[in-house]
Amino acid sequence: MNAMVRQEAHGASLWHAVSRDRRERPALNGDLDVDLAIVGGGFSGLSTALHAAGKGLSVAVLEAEIIAWGATGRNAGFVVPNFAKMDPDGIVAHLGPERGERLIDFAADSADLVFGLIRQHGIDCDAVQNGWIQPAHSPAALEKVKSRAGQWAQRGRPVVTLDRQDVATLTGARGYLGGWMDRSGGVLNPVAYARGLADAAEKAGARIFEQARVTSIDRVADGWALKTPSGSVRAARVLIATNAYGGSLDPSLQRTYFPLKVFQIATAPLPLEIRTRLLPGGQGVGDTRRNLFTFRFDADNRLISGGMHILSAGADRRVPQTIWRRLAARLDLPDLPPLVYGWSGMAAVEPDFLPHLLDLGPGLIAGRACNGRGIAMTTAMGKVLADWAAGTDARELPLPFAPPAPIPFHALLRHAPNMLLGWSMLRDRMDETA
Repeated sequence: MNAMVRQEAHGASLWHAVSRDRRERPALNGDLDVDLAIVGGGFSGLSTALHAAGKGLSVAVLEAEIIAWGATGRNAGFVVPNFAKMDPDGIVAHLGPERGERLIDFAADSADLVFGLIRQHGIDCDAVQNGWIQPAHSPAALEKVKSRAGQWAQRGRPVVTLDRQDVATLTGARGYLGGWMDRSGGVLNPVAYARGLADAAEKAGARIFEQARVTSIDRVADGWALKTPSGSVRAARVLIATNAYGGSLDPSLQRTYFPLKVFQIATAPLPLEIRTRLLPGGQGVGDTRRNLFTFRFDADNRLISGGMHILSAGADRRVPQTIWRRLAARLDLPDLPPLVYGWSGMAAVEPDFLPHLLDLGPGLIAGRACNGRGIAMTTAMGKVLADWAAGTDARELPLPFAPPAPIPFHALLRHAPNMLLGWSMLRDRMDETA
């Protein structure tokens, strides 16, 4: 049975296939009045619901499909407490010392928040907090990661710089010149984690509805009115937490980010003798290549990796095989077990690769924090958005807050990240041979 058949038989991703005991939530029927309405049942929406309900607010989560159906259930399960591109010194230069340091602290604590919630609520999601490793593929990249590690170390983070042998010992991968590790990072099963957040939010008093697609959000005298095909919600405050899955709910949001389609694969379980050579500590790896190379294991010793595509034609079948071949080559695994699961999801990439809150009107916010760091950043975003829902001015939160700023020529540039992949791959090869 090939990867696509397995995927269609079980759901959106490996995580949907292996995560058991899904509880179905009802659709919204009738009318409801709440303090906070949340559109989207992913990490940010569920974390916000949990933390806001814990403050005594009445909360309704409206999910168009099922919990963790979007990017929340289609990622690789890395918990990474730093930014995709910008380092702390760059963030301070970009946002200024006060706001910059607040955003840095927000990110720095994000992985600990994730694993703390898992422990607090007894969430069974195969969580391993043994670190996240970024190996350097070139001399220039090595200097950059040394600087990056140093900047985080100056802020008291549990980071360590790695030499060539350290990387080889920790990852089992050869050819890297060194790297760094943030010990607070880790890996988990994202669907099981999201379902655990949903259960915890409901225990705290939040109400969660599935198959409840919001068709409109309208301003009313005392807040906002949200309509679904079978009901409506009136709320003093509304969070749009759909990331790249918002559809046409607010067209202005679609022009503020680059949609990036990312593929993931999982192999059949690896034999024990190979598994003990690769990532014996169970960390996650994402290197410094522009055409990012990632790998990790799940709880059943399946090897997981991801990648993008240049041309869309036939990508659903072609790209997973390409990722599998790359995985075998990079990790020197001529007998790599076959590809069993292949899936894809959409990420929202901000022009500055930072998390953002978008001001859509009095008491109406959209939150985006992914940029490849979704699990940690969106969980942390939910905690601070609960403060906003309870009355804190959004300008006092640690995240950039501003009205939507459409990207110029967005219609032409929206596929730029995928279309530039070929050039990125060429630059990676040039770096390695320089």
